[in-house]
Amino acid sequence: MFPEFTLKDDNSPPDPGREFAPEEEKRIEIRMSRRLDREEHLRLEALLLDRLKQNKTDLEEMLKIMCGHWTYEDHFYRYYHVSWKVYGTQTTTEKAVSLLRRLLPERELNLMFEDILKEGTGKDFDPNNDWDRHTRPILEAFCHTKFMIEMAVRYADLPKPPQPMPSGWAALLYLHDLR
Repeated sequence: MFPEFTLKDDNSPPDPGREFAPEEEKRIEIRMSRRLDREEHLRLEALLLDRLKQNKTDLEEMLKIMCGHWTYEDHFYRYYHVSWKVYGTQTTTEKAVSLLRRLLPERELNLMFEDILKEGTGKDFDPNNDWDRHTRPILEAFCHTKFMIEMAVRYADLPKPPQPMPSGWAALLYLHDLR
């Protein structure tokens, strides 16, 4: 009558019957190597909040740039217009990511975020390319980065790390593999 279940949680080892591809094994290994004990996690979460406060002016300026007409509106227009100028979005994304890395250099950025960046930055214009396949990831990387900058600005004024945790704060913690 009731479906079977186990008392395993997200921290449980994978089922012995499931096999992972070598790439998946490597990612699991990396994720596991980044795990922290509770005391270190709390220390780094508080440090992240302090650094948000210290860098609030830079974060606000970056958000203003990322929301501006020539950065936000124009680059999306350039995508639909099939203009090489969409490639310029990468410059803003890379500057914003540099700022995000500066917030907590003690931690690597999340692997999924790094994958998005890898696919959406460092691209050179090729007039003979498959437009969507090459340019959509540029805008995706920009949007994920803009979201993180926006959340950093939004939560910079918190008096302490929040409990319960708002989704945007949790996303910032995931960015630095603190969740």
